[in-house]
Amino acid sequence: MGTPDFAVPSLRLLLEEGYNVTTVVTQPDRPKGRKRVLTPPPVKVEAEKHGIPVLQPEKLRQADSVELLRQLKPDLIVTAAYGQILPKAVLDLPQYGCINIHASLLPKYRGGAPIHHAVIRGEDVTGVTIMYMAVGLDTGDMISKVELPIEDTDTTGSLFDKLSIAGADLLKRTLPDLLAGRIQAVAQIEADAIYSPNIRREDELIDWSRSAAQLWNQVRGLNPFPGAYTLWNGEVMKVWASANPKSSSEPRSRSFSEISGEAPVPGTVLGSSEQGIEVMTGEGTLWLTEIQPSGKKAMPVSEFVRGVQIPTGTVFGHSN
Repeated sequence: MGTPDFAVPSLRLLLEEGYNVTTVVTQPDRPKGRKRVLTPPPVKVEAEKHGIPVLQPEKLRQADSVELLRQLKPDLIVTAAYGQILPKAVLDLPQYGCINIHASLLPKYRGGAPIHHAVIRGEDVTGVTIMYMAVGLDTGDMISKVELPIEDTDTTGSLFDKLSIAGADLLKRTLPDLLAGRIQAVAQIEADAIYSPNIRREDELIDWSRSAAQLWNQVRGLNPFPGAYTLWNGEVMKVWASANPKSSSEPRSRSFSEISGEAPVPGTVLGSSEQGIEVMTGEGTLWLTEIQPSGKKAMPVSEFVRGVQIPTGTVFGHSN
């Protein structure tokens, strides 16, 4: 059971290792893009390459969906970013249980957006946990783990790719012991649990009163989807990349107070050049290096400033 690209390496691993994958369960095809073209999930595409039957129930909790799975008589159900909670009637079906490949070091970052939240919160380490599934959300006993560092160059997109491969590798090392009954699962410590809900629209808005380091983490944590944004002239401007304020060697713009005689408020543009747009934050300044103005494509600031200048003193987040 899986839906996005994250789950594809694990499906391939099961097939490469000779496990009998009788059925793939994934989300229904959804409209995508500006033209709203009905598009199958990546896991469905991979399954069909290998001639594996695919089920796409709108709601797995419905009685007819549960009955379909019961008729399959699965020995084991493996899930990876499936996108629906399995009801107890499904959890009880397989002899070896239902296991989940979760992209965090549980009990930290339970929920639907663990990679996003780990980057946004400035974590140095993340990883993958394989766990037995339980009725609660990502609350089951942990079977195995692997850690991965979060590099300064990482975004949610790059970690998504790394963790999908790490998850498949961990599954390869875990399944033989699980099927042989050699697993000693460990209960999660509830007091250490952190929830990571799906990203909301308000999570994408840049609050310039926060520190430059926090905003840098937000920008890379929302890249490549759904993207952080601010307002410029009352319209949405996406911010796709910014310079690491901890190691930025960008030249400091001329002091705003030297130009205007006033102290800059958070969100004030201090200057712009091919190196980036320097913006005042609640603590330090942040250099924006890739942006996407409303109605335009994403572009490096070095390209943007050749045709458009954002005047010093502009305040992002307000109508100017």
